Amino acid sequence: MKSTVRVAAPPGKPLLIYDGDCSFCERWVGRWRRLTGPAITDVPAQDARLAARFPEVPREQMTTAVHLIASDGSIFSGAEAVLRALAQRPQERWLLDWYEHSPPFARVAEALYGLVAGHRTFLSALTRAACGEHLGPATYSLTRVVFLRALGLIYLAAFLSLWVQIIGLVGADGILPAKLTMAGVRQQMEAAGIGADRYRMVPTLCWFNASDRCLEVQCAAGTFLAAVLVFGLAPAPCLFLLWIIYLSLVTVGRDFLGFQWDNLLLEAGWLAIFLAPLQLRLSGSHCPPPSRVVLWLLWWLLFRLMFESGCVKLLSGDPVWRNLTALKYHYETQPLPTWIAWYANPLPMWTQKLSVAFMFCIELGPPFLIFAPRRLRQFGCLVLITLQVLIFLTGNYCFFNLLTMALCLLLLDDVVLQRLLPARWRSAGERAKEEESIATTADLAPPAVTEPLAQEGGAEPANSPSSQPRQHTWPGLVTVPLACVILLVSLMQICAMFRLRLPWPRALVTVYATLAPLRSLNSYGLFAVMTTTRAEIIIEGSDDSVTWLPYEFKYKPGDVRWRPHFVAPHQPRLDWQMWFAALGTYQQNPWFINFCVRLLEGSPPALVLLKQNPFPKAPPRYLRARAYDYHFTDWATRRKTGAWWRRTEKGEYLPVISLRGRTGLNAQASSEGTAHQ
Repeated sequence: MKSTVRVAAPPGKPLLIYDGDCSFCERWVGRWRRLTGPAITDVPAQDARLAARFPEVPREQMTTAVHLIASDGSIFSGAEAVLRALAQRPQERWLLDWYEHSPPFARVAEALYGLVAGHRTFLSALTRAACGEHLGPATYSLTRVVFLRALGLIYLAAFLSLWVQIIGLVGADGILPAKLTMAGVRQQMEAAGIGADRYRMVPTLCWFNASDRCLEVQCAAGTFLAAVLVFGLAPAPCLFLLWIIYLSLVTVGRDFLGFQWDNLLLEAGWLAIFLAPLQLRLSGSHCPPPSRVVLWLLWWLLFRLMFESGCVKLLSGDPVWRNLTALKYHYETQPLPTWIAWYANPLPMWTQKLSVAFMFCIELGPPFLIFAPRRLRQFGCLVLITLQVLIFLTGNYCFFNLLTMALCLLLLDDVVLQRLLPARWRSAGERAKEEESIATTADLAPPAVTEPLAQEGGAEPANSPSSQPRQHTWPGLVTVPLACVILLVSLMQICAMFRLRLPWPRALVTVYATLAPLRSLNSYGLFAVMTTTRAEIIIEGSDDSVTWLPYEFKYKPGDVRWRPHFVAPHQPRLDWQMWFAALGTYQQNPWFINFCVRLLEGSPPALVLLKQNPFPKAPPRYLRARAYDYHFTDWATRRKTGAWWRRTEKGEYLPVISLRGRTGLNAQASSEGTAHQ
C-alpha cells in the first residue's frame, strides 16, 4: 500500500528496504535482485544509516514489512512494494497492473502478504525444503548444452543402428523395398489427384530417390550431423536437418520404424530445434539463455510420456496390471530381455507386486513434480531416472531409456549440474551460482555522491542491457504459437485417452490431422496390455522337405542355450518385428511373407540381418515356420543343461512354401506381399 508521506531526500533509483534479520526475507530479496538487476537497490532495515537518511519511515515499520522508496519520494509497503519492485522488470509489469486496476486482486495480494509476513519462520523452513539453498531464478544455459549434446549422442546411436540394417529392411532386395513403397504411394496420390500435398502426407526424401545409395546417404548424413551436434557446432541447423532425415527414414521404414521411441525422438528433436541458440557454437557462457517457453514444452513432453504411460495401463482394464502381477510375466515375455531379467524373473511374488506398485507410484506421481519448485523437481528427476535405469537393466528398448533420461536432465538447473560435470563444462553453472550470491547494498550517503557513475554521466555499468553483445535466439512470435498448438493438441489427446468426448473446435482437429504425418506431436504408453505368454517363431529351411535347419537370429531367442544380451541403444528391428509377428498370424503380417521370400531367394541384404545362414551355398527349396512357447529355465535346469530357455512347440505358424512347387500358396503369399509393398 502507498503511504501519504513522502521522503524529503528521495534516492536516485527505487530503494527496497527489508528485514535483514529474517532469512526468509533475505532469500527472497536475493531472488528479486536477480530479476530486477541494477534497476533497483536493496538494503536491510538494520543499516544504521537509514534512520538519518529517511526519518519519515520508522524503523519498527521497516522490520515488519517490506518498504519501497521510489525515486519521486513516494513510499510503498507490503504487497504493493514487492510488486512495484518486480515491475522494474518489464516481464513482471502485469502483476502491478492487476494490483492497480483490480481492487479485489489488491485486497487478496495484501492479505496473502500479511499471512506470509506473520509466518516467516515456518515459510523459511518450507522454502528451504522445497527450493534448496538457491532461491534465485534458475538458469538453464549449461543444462541446454548437456541436453543437446546428449540428444546428439542419441541421434548418433539411432542412425548408426539403422545404417547397418537399412538395406536389409527397406533396400531394393530388402524385406519392404522403399522403391516399391514409393511407387505405390505415388500411384495412389496421382489417382487421387493429390499434388504438392503429398510431401506433407508422406514426408520423406525418398520422393526424389529411393535407391539403396540414397538410403545409405541419409544414414551417413544423419551420423555426420549428429557428431557435429555432439561437438556443439551449428546446433539449430544440425537439429533441423537431423529431424528431417530421421522423419524421412521413419516414414519409408514403415513397420520397422513405427515404434514409440522413434516418435519420441522426432518430437524431442523438433522441440530441441527451438531450444538451441541461433549461433555457430553451442556453449553455456556465450549463448543467450534458452527459451523458457520451449523448456516448459520439453517438460510437458516428459510429463506426458510418464503420466500417460501409467494411465494407459490402468485404463486398459488389464487385470495383471490392476492386481500388480504384471512383472510375473514381463521379464520373460518382453521382446528382448537382458540376462538380468533371467535373475529377476524368479523373485518372490511379493517383490514383483511391490515393484509394480513402485512403478505406478513413479509414473503417476513424480511427473507432477516436474513443475514444482527446484528441490522437489530435482527429486522428481532422480526418481524418474531411477525407473529408467531399472528398465534399462532388464530389457533392451533401443535408445528409449537414454532419451527419457536426457529429458529428465532438463529438470536440473545450472547450479546443480555444475557440481556434477567436469570442470571445463562448469563455466555457465559457476557463473549462475556467482550471480546468485551477489548482494548489492545501497549507498546511503547524499544522493549527489551516491548515484552510480552511469547516473552522473560516467561509464555505463558492464551488466546493463546495452553493453551486452547482441545474441540471437528464437523470438516469441515463433515459440508462443508453437506452445499454443502443442498444448491444445496434447490436451485433446489426453482427453481421448480418458475417453472424454469434448466439443473440440474443428480448426484444432484439422491442425492435428495436418501435423499427424510429421510424428512430432504424439501420445504415449508402452505395454498398455501385458503379454502373459512368449511365443517365438522359428523359421526353418530344407532342400528335401525332410531335414529342416533353423535360421538363427542375432538377438531374439531361438536356441534354448541362447543367453540374453545387452543390445541397447542398438535396435535389431527385424528381431523386434518377429516378436510382434508371433502375437498374430502371418496373414496379419505381410512383411513376414516378404521376408520368407527373400530367404528363399538368398537375398544377401536380408541374410545380413540374421546371426547365421544354414544354407551358405544356395538358398533352400522349401521354407516353413513353427511357433513355440518359451519360458525362462530355473537354476537347477541351467546348471544341469546350460539352457536359459525351455520351449514347447505350439504348432504351425507358416505352412511349407517354395519358389518352385505349391504354386497356389506361393501365389497367395506373393500377392499379399505385393499388396503391402
